[in-house]
Amino acid sequence: MTVPARMRVLFVCHRVPFPPKRGGKIRPFNIIRHLHSQGHAVTVASLARNEAELHEADGLGQHCSERLVEVVDDRVAWPRMVAWLPTTRPSSFGYFHSPRLKQRIDAVTRTQARDAATRSGAPWDLVFVHCSSVAPYVLDVPAALKIIDFGDMDSQKWREYSQHKPFPLSAGYWLEAVKLERTERLLAGQFDLATCTTRAEMESLRGLGASGPTDWFPNGVDAQFFEPATSAYEPDLVTFVGRMDYFPNQQAVKAFCADVLPELQRRRPGTRFEIVGADPSPEIRELARLPGVTVTGSVPDVRPYVTRAALTVAPLEIARGTQNKILESMAMGVPVVCSRQAVGGVDAVAGEHLLAYDTPAQLVEATLSILESAELRGRLAAAGRARVLSHHSWPASMRRVDTLIASQFERRAAA
Repeated sequence: MTVPARMRVLFVCHRVPFPPKRGGKIRPFNIIRHLHSQGHAVTVASLARNEAELHEADGLGQHCSERLVEVVDDRVAWPRMVAWLPTTRPSSFGYFHSPRLKQRIDAVTRTQARDAATRSGAPWDLVFVHCSSVAPYVLDVPAALKIIDFGDMDSQKWREYSQHKPFPLSAGYWLEAVKLERTERLLAGQFDLATCTTRAEMESLRGLGASGPTDWFPNGVDAQFFEPATSAYEPDLVTFVGRMDYFPNQQAVKAFCADVLPELQRRRPGTRFEIVGADPSPEIRELARLPGVTVTGSVPDVRPYVTRAALTVAPLEIARGTQNKILESMAMGVPVVCSRQAVGGVDAVAGEHLLAYDTPAQLVEATLSILESAELRGRLAAAGRARVLSHHSWPASMRRVDTLIASQFERRAAA
């Protein structure tokens, strides 16, 4: 059985994947865009957090054949999450449960089934799910091939959260991790293929006891959009980029300001730290009171903030999957210093394409080494961009997706 020339594809994801400006939207958008560009008829089913995001889904129109989008009502979603706490179902799945979206998916599937009856085929050639929390929508949907892309293993992220949060939040995250581990293991066996963003995440999935085929394909970066600047950089500026309503990012910049920046400024007076990202909490905004610290809040375009920096840092203690902020900085020719946890999600060699550290003292030394050496900065800048072009381009990643889909069709044919 070969891949149909024009597949009927149902793509389900937990967030409207447009505009592709944040991690949870970038990966699914590029998969959808690629499948559509190959001539396949792609129906996208997704959830919007609010009416504004619902309208943003209109931008998907040129990248798919049909859109099924429903708004998550927080007044219902949050109580449902609480109600699911004493059950075996992950509470996070409760947030993304929309009876209306399920009805619409079933309705379009029935329409596809009537058309498929004349071809003696399944309603869908391919059902592709991005993020485990929306997998329940398609467990009973017939398809020739089903793929679930976990992206990152959420269970392991919640387990890490449980180690960094105070009680009773730690207990809640631990319970969610346990329930998710069981659910992820079961879901992997209910799809023809389960994928992740990195080899390490795939090994985590296998470690849970996943019984079905597993593989991975990397995140990419638009290296034409994120390209090096021609203007000079500021030699004393260190920058962090990321949404500031996200706990791992908050934890990272607070630790940098407390444990690293004072020593940097003692040894190199004039060192500045800029925190660039939307929705900073009051606690993060307070960091702007520290000498040399700027908190920008939301910006229309992160590129000028990155390219004017001497380097960017990703001092993350919790880092699952690929940090797009690292790839984007490397693509723009700005060196990156990141934690050992964060470097694991990037196909790059520490010391050659970026710098990695294990302790705050090592972070200080790595940062200073770039601030004080234009030669080292230039070498890392060139090597980092070259690595992104060779290992993290979206076209290369999508060729891998094509190969995975083809191999699964072949496996089904041989069964």
